[in-house]
Amino acid sequence: MNNTIFTFNDNAPKYKQIYEKFKSYIEQGDILANEQLPSIRQLADSLHVSRNTTLLAYEQLVAEGYIRGEGRKGYFANELEPRIFQEPLISYDKKQTESKIPPVINFRADAVDQTHFPLKIWRKIANQVLTLQDSFRYGEPFGEECLREQISTYLFQSRGVKTNANAIIIGSSTQQMLVYLGHILKDEFQSIIVEDPGYDGAREAFHFHRFMFETLPVYETGAELSQLEQMKSRLIYVTPSHQSPIGVSMSIQQRQMIIHWVNKMRGYIIEDDYDSEFRYTQKPFPALASIDSARVIYLGNFSKSFLPGIRLSYMVLPQPLLNRYKNQFLHFEATTSLLSQLTMAKFMEEGEWSRHIKRMRLVYKRKMQHLVSALKEQFDQNISIIGEQSGLYVLVKVHLKHSEEWLIQQASLHGVTVYPTSLYFIKNNTDGPMVKLGFSNLSSHEIDVGVKLLKNAWFKE
Repeated sequence: MNNTIFTFNDNAPKYKQIYEKFKSYIEQGDILANEQLPSIRQLADSLHVSRNTTLLAYEQLVAEGYIRGEGRKGYFANELEPRIFQEPLISYDKKQTESKIPPVINFRADAVDQTHFPLKIWRKIANQVLTLQDSFRYGEPFGEECLREQISTYLFQSRGVKTNANAIIIGSSTQQMLVYLGHILKDEFQSIIVEDPGYDGAREAFHFHRFMFETLPVYETGAELSQLEQMKSRLIYVTPSHQSPIGVSMSIQQRQMIIHWVNKMRGYIIEDDYDSEFRYTQKPFPALASIDSARVIYLGNFSKSFLPGIRLSYMVLPQPLLNRYKNQFLHFEATTSLLSQLTMAKFMEEGEWSRHIKRMRLVYKRKMQHLVSALKEQFDQNISIIGEQSGLYVLVKVHLKHSEEWLIQQASLHGVTVYPTSLYFIKNNTDGPMVKLGFSNLSSHEIDVGVKLLKNAWFKE
């Protein structure tokens, strides 16, 4: 195989890009039936990626029937029926060229409600901050103390996490902080347990430091925590308050179980609390870090709940890791805007943050209810809706014998953008095609229009 044809981009995990490339080779006949593929090691070396990356790609191809493993012999391409892949691709490309219309509705999940953003208040405080002498310097490497103090107070009041400002690290994004965190953990921990399905951005951060993966299956009923006893890793990354992407929350029994496990293993839990503010059926659940601060690394951010472009995240570290982190990165520059930090600190100090969260929880609850109601009205029993209790998106499992790719393509042809969920899965694949619908930046009217267009796209009369 000529590795020069592999050019990685930043739009998808590397294992996913390798999977897609080999899938294309097999479908187009560039790799013949029963032809042997490079070994996991050979492919990893030639592409300059980890063996775990190529293993994930091969496992996905095996799961979908494109290749097979034959013990110590290696991996071989399976025989496919050529017609399956030729005619639909030609007809779709023609149809796409002729009929695709600009997006009318974008069900994106990486945006917030613009109409309720406190623009005047934020602008006023930002202008005040620019008059301060503190604004005309470089920022502190671990974040401004005034913001760390406000976060410390907020975490105790809202999440039950007892910490002080010195234990908090400010950064630009959750993924960036995971890369930094991985650097101080990689010598002690060579592997990590990740949720399956789970946040692909976190996996990429751990891939960067060549962590090996063990996978924890997650279903609509919750994570299979009983499997932890069979795993060797002492480090685990979880999203317990609103599992990404399934949306389920860990019960108190499950939280106690995972805390018991991590103490027994003398490891660490990385708790990503990325959007815990938006729970619509009960108050937000207490964080794992509120139960055991010595074994839990807590991550939070302002992107989902306030403004994605602000690039403000934070991390609470147990004391041993905190000392290690500060020793490693003491001479590194701050990774996020000083002005944003000072403005957010003042915003929180004046009570505007709490008011904003209360207001947006109500706004998003109404939008969630409207989206769910519209989906049920249009699709009835033809879909299943997952994750309607919290968060800024739902997953929609469509009861059709079509692929995720087909659903996305058909939606696009009707002017609607929906998003894949396959990138979240490693081994624990869903039993039917499923897409992700965000609603945070859409009006009720736009939701209605988008859902009706999806009905026409997927269930034509």
